[in-house]
Amino acid sequence: MRSLTLFFMAATVLSSLPAIAEKTDNTGDIRVMSFNLRYGSANDGENHWDKRKELVVETIKAFKPDLLGTQETLAFQRDFLLKNMEGYEAFGISREDGKEKGEMTTVLYRKDRFERIEGATFWLSETPDVIASKGWDTSLPRICTWVKLRDLKVKDAPPVYFYNTHFDHRGPQARKESARLIREHIAKLGVEARVILAGDFNADEGSEPYKALFAEIDGKASPVLDTLRVFKPVRGDDEGTFNSFGPTPGKARIDWVGVSRHWTVLDAAIDRTRKDGRWPSDHFPVTAVIRGK
Repeated sequence: MRSLTLFFMAATVLSSLPAIAEKTDNTGDIRVMSFNLRYGSANDGENHWDKRKELVVETIKAFKPDLLGTQETLAFQRDFLLKNMEGYEAFGISREDGKEKGEMTTVLYRKDRFERIEGATFWLSETPDVIASKGWDTSLPRICTWVKLRDLKVKDAPPVYFYNTHFDHRGPQARKESARLIREHIAKLGVEARVILAGDFNADEGSEPYKALFAEIDGKASPVLDTLRVFKPVRGDDEGTFNSFGPTPGKARIDWVGVSRHWTVLDAAIDRTRKDGRWPSDHFPVTAVIRGK
């Protein structure tokens, strides 16, 4: 009887070792979230920003992102997040004046994890360096914000490039050309660059913008992979990321997180947090947990 007891004790210890190792080794994991916040100034009635902003913060805090890319972010929404989420720093400018007026594709990162080396915003147009420039058939100026970050927790880790964007909701050509522009921007960093891409792309999986970002083109592999499809190879029927504040989400997955091939995708998900019958936004946040190879 004593030998059996010792056997089960040993088995229990052994079975716990992988979990202990996982807990020990996960200091290098990066938790990424992309979240379209919905304009804080929109006339959304019962779903107005003031009635859901605490739930937005709760949803973000529950996931504990190291990197957060937000879309439809107005200055007062950014400031609310920073005030209520201790330990983050924000970077990003407005698409309308290159300052504070109008939507930003703000990136937030944990200050105890990353130090910003550099960063910038470019416009999704034929003249990406021209403030408020509109491209192709876009309905509005659209932007992409990126930062180059130093990892403070992983010794000698290469820098991380984090991109965050929001494609036009009306112009199909603009979405496709925007995807090409971002792909080219990332490719110019070189094959060694460790890249993470977040955004609301207003296009579903398999669309022309999706293929322009993730497909092989002219024999060249894309610099980024779709984290959800890496983690979950078979496409499901419940992957829609736009809910329009309604009870039944749409089927299109228009919010994505992409990563370069330097990362192992440990998890990728669509966060459908709901409280008291209320969604935190008209988009579901999408998340990924990655680890450098």
